[in-house]
Amino acid sequence: MATKNSKTKPKGKSQPAGTKQVEVKQEAAASGVMGYLPDDTPPVGAMLSLGFQQVLTMFPATVLVAVLTKFDVGVTLLASGLGTIIALLVSQRKIPMYYGSSFSYIAVVVTAMSLYAGDCFASDAAYCAEGVRLVQVGIIGTAVVEILVGLLIMRVGKSALDKILPPIVTGSMAVVIGLALAGAALGMASGNWLVAFVTLIATVLCSVFLQNKGLLGMLPILLGAVIGYIFSAMLGVVDYSVIANAAWFRVPAITFPAFGDPRAWELVVSISLIAIATIPESTAHLYQMSLYIDTLAEKLGRKPYNIKELIGLNLVADGADDLVVGFLGGAAGTNYGENNSLMAITRNYSIPVLMTAGVMAILLGFVGKLAGLVNSIPVAVTGGLAIYLFGVIGMQGVALIQSEKVDLFNPKNLAIGSAILVCGIGGNLGLENGLFPFTVPVVFPQGIPAIVFAAIVGILMNLVFVIFKKD
Repeated sequence: MATKNSKTKPKGKSQPAGTKQVEVKQEAAASGVMGYLPDDTPPVGAMLSLGFQQVLTMFPATVLVAVLTKFDVGVTLLASGLGTIIALLVSQRKIPMYYGSSFSYIAVVVTAMSLYAGDCFASDAAYCAEGVRLVQVGIIGTAVVEILVGLLIMRVGKSALDKILPPIVTGSMAVVIGLALAGAALGMASGNWLVAFVTLIATVLCSVFLQNKGLLGMLPILLGAVIGYIFSAMLGVVDYSVIANAAWFRVPAITFPAFGDPRAWELVVSISLIAIATIPESTAHLYQMSLYIDTLAEKLGRKPYNIKELIGLNLVADGADDLVVGFLGGAAGTNYGENNSLMAITRNYSIPVLMTAGVMAILLGFVGKLAGLVNSIPVAVTGGLAIYLFGVIGMQGVALIQSEKVDLFNPKNLAIGSAILVCGIGGNLGLENGLFPFTVPVVFPQGIPAIVFAAIVGILMNLVFVIFKKD
């Protein structure tokens, strides 16, 4: 039987693609279950359609981050595709993940670009090259942090990381990252409150009532944006000239990091510390994918893959993606939970499919009309989406604290969480430019950004309790 042979087949032995596809079909027929595991190669037609689904799933959020932070849409798509391919190769083609732009970085990127490239958000321009070049250095710094943490975990284990970054720190930081930009979201929405709230309501309704309704249920952000865009067109507030003036083919506006600008080095610590939120998120995605993959492998009569044991390698792959993104000028990335959900629904975890999706994203980066269409989205539509998305990021922090069963009646956890929330949210909304007035030469000459200050306070406070344990 094919199932029995698949169990005894030596791992790592290369086989012709056609033979592999036949075996997959035999396993599916024998078990009554259809699906593709990481080392499976679907037929060409299935690979193209499944790959396009992956691109369609990552597209709304990835492009929205670029719009909110004034990065080039074409470069962001190009970097997303290339970064995904590089990350898959770094993970030795063992961890099926798709990489897109991360919302976790929006707050610190907007703050940094507002401080050091003031014209970025003072104009209506959709792209700010000066600010992007400065932020790129910080994104590369994030990549270095992720790679170092990944290598450390591969050597000493994840338990050591959990002591430094327990759920009360990472969960509270996620809340801060989401809510610190509440003022920015409302500022964008204020351009046209009616458009913003129609977009918000449409997005929420799609998110709730289309849940578990196939592919549509996975695209509430895109559907909300489309409804908001159509409503804006009915009101006559859409500028179509940017679409008409855009060429069908364009070379993405790739920029190189401003390594020679001292302001860029001031951003390295600020942006790199956001890894506090993305590392636990990435690890959670890995655990979820491991469960789904091994369940399918069991149904197909194949050995478990146990990718949950590859935590360190997963973070090194995350860092490899950010290195690509940082050097090209795309928005900072992370592996996408939306794409993980799509893989779970379709039972498709094929690495070749994800690489196909990466190639498709690269090609999309060269479509000028697509960038023009995205740039024509009214700011109020983006504001409506931002109200929902930023709030969801904050609520995910609450969900992390709940899922990890953090005892909020424990004075230690209350102290750490409350300090992070007040310093992060209060500092960003209440202090001038969101900066604490504590200067550090070279690194923070104008003061410490509230989100960074909150992370530092939380980590140091937790270390006190780690070093001086309560009897």
